[in-house]
Formats: sequence, C-alpha cells, structure tokens
Amino acid sequence: MINVSYLIKRLLISLPTLIVISIIIFTILAIAPGDPLGEFASNPAITAEIRDNIRKSLGLDQPIYIRYVKWLWSFLKGDMGYSFTSRSPVFDLLIQRLSTTLWVVGSAYILSLMIAFPLGIISALKRYSVQDQIITTLAFIGFSIPPFFTGLLLIIIFSVQLNWFPFIYDSTLIVKDWSSLITQIKQSMMPIAVLALYQSAMLMRFIRSSVLAELNQEYIKTALAKGLSRWAVLRKHILRNAMIPIVTLIALDVPSIFTGALVTEQVFRVPGIGALLIDSIYRSDTPVIMAITFIYGILIVLFNLVADILYSILDPRVNYQ
Repeated sequence: MINVSYLIKRLLISLPTLIVISIIIFTILAIAPGDPLGEFASNPAITAEIRDNIRKSLGLDQPIYIRYVKWLWSFLKGDMGYSFTSRSPVFDLLIQRLSTTLWVVGSAYILSLMIAFPLGIISALKRYSVQDQIITTLAFIGFSIPPFFTGLLLIIIFSVQLNWFPFIYDSTLIVKDWSSLITQIKQSMMPIAVLALYQSAMLMRFIRSSVLAELNQEYIKTALAKGLSRWAVLRKHILRNAMIPIVTLIALDVPSIFTGALVTEQVFRVPGIGALLIDSIYRSDTPVIMAITFIYGILIVLFNLVADILYSILDPRVNYQ
C-alpha cells in the first residue's frame, strides 16, 4: 500500500522537477528564432521607436533570468501573463478553448477506451482465431494511417460526397435546445472518430499484449484447474494484473487531452488548445506557449503520481514506503 509519507516525499521531489522543466522550456522559447513583434515590422505606421517601446512594455528587453523569475512568480500567483498578439490574458484564452478540447479530445479518448478494452481482451482470449486476425488487422490499419489522412478521407466521403456532416467546426454554435445539440454532435463526429480510431488501435494492441502475458502464467492454469470459470479467472486475476502496465499508458495519455489534438484540430478547424498552441508557435507568442507546455508538464508529473497510487490498489504486493 501507499502511505502519506511517500506521497509527501513524491510531492517534494516533484517541485524541483517542475522547476527544471520550466527553466528548460523558458530558455528554449527565449532563444528560439522568431520575433513576437515581427508582424509590426511590415506596418509603416509603427516605427522602430514604437516597436522598442512595445518591447520594453512586454519586458522583452530584460535578461532571460529576470524574465523567468518574474514569470514564475506570476504563475505561482495564478497570473499566466498576457498574449503578445491578442493582448488578452492567457488564462482567459485557455478557458475559452478548454471546453472544446475536452469535448472533442476527451470524448474521443473515452470512446477509444470503450472500444479498445473489449476488443483487446477478446483478441487475447481468442488468439490466432478469425476474430483475433480481424481485430489485429483493424488495429494495424488504425495506427498505421496518419490522423490527417483519415480526417481528409472522412471529409471527402461524408462531407463532400454524402454531405452528412460539416467539415469545418462551428465555434460560435451555442447548445441551447435539442436542434443545436444535434448540430453539435454532428460537427463533432468526424474529429472524434479520427482520434478514437487512432487511440483505440494503439490501446488495443497494448491491452492484448498485457492480457496475453498473464494468460501464460502458472497461477492462471492453477485457477482454471481448480474449476474456476474463465470469466471469474479473467475478472479476478487476469485483468487485475494486466491493468498495471495499462495504467501507466493511460496515466501518461490523459494529460494529452489538455493539449488537444494538434493535427486533427487543424484539419477540422476545431478551435481547441492544440490549435491555439500551433497558432501561438507560428506567431512566437511566448506566454501562451509557455503556459500550455508547462501545464502539460505539471499534468504529466501529477498523473505519474496517480499511476503509482493505482499500482498499490491493483497489486497489494506493491508497497511504497
């Protein structure tokens, strides 16, 4: 089991880890090529003197270490700064995009789990059968085809040819009645399907391998020899032990829901956090990039700790002292 002292120790270790992560990200962004004020250079109304004043107002004329300390202190107080391009608070920009990202990417991941678990288990239990061959082939197709190609294929078939679903996500749509809810579901189906196909294919193969590794263990043969049904052995023994490596994969995947799907959001014009990150990189909008990447790092560290806790629940032999 896991105890409180271990949790406190892990949290204390996580703090310097996050500080190092933030220093690395901030330094890379500070020395990276690109000028956040570059778009002003082509504007004849903005002189070099005005650009210098804007640079000073943003603190870009200060040394990197001073800018980092100021950013870190503001971040700890909940202030993520202001976007260089829109001049809006970064926190507000993230909140505006978060609901769309959670709806599309979160729904896709939940759907992929619902698909991957039963199919992965069936594929392992019926190894080398026709069902296993079909599921394995579908899984290979799922993670072999890039998401952008799948997205374009769905757009051609279901939007251009059949005209069933819109191929551009309407970010202005507000769900207020049954009709708007149907419209929201229709415009979300293709991006969700693209993400679910890719994610479920990867999870399916991982689940199949984990279950197969447990099927060959001696304790499974003993349980079956004692007369336990295959369902009881699967539920009480195989799945419990097979879940341990799967928990790690899921725990590391969950933070990616926050950052969104970079490629898929671009294909379907979904205004999520992934699209915001791509646009911010293109415009050298350092405060937005820094906030998204650092929050992602925090979530990675946090869910690693969650995975450790789940280990101790799934396997009592795991003892954190």
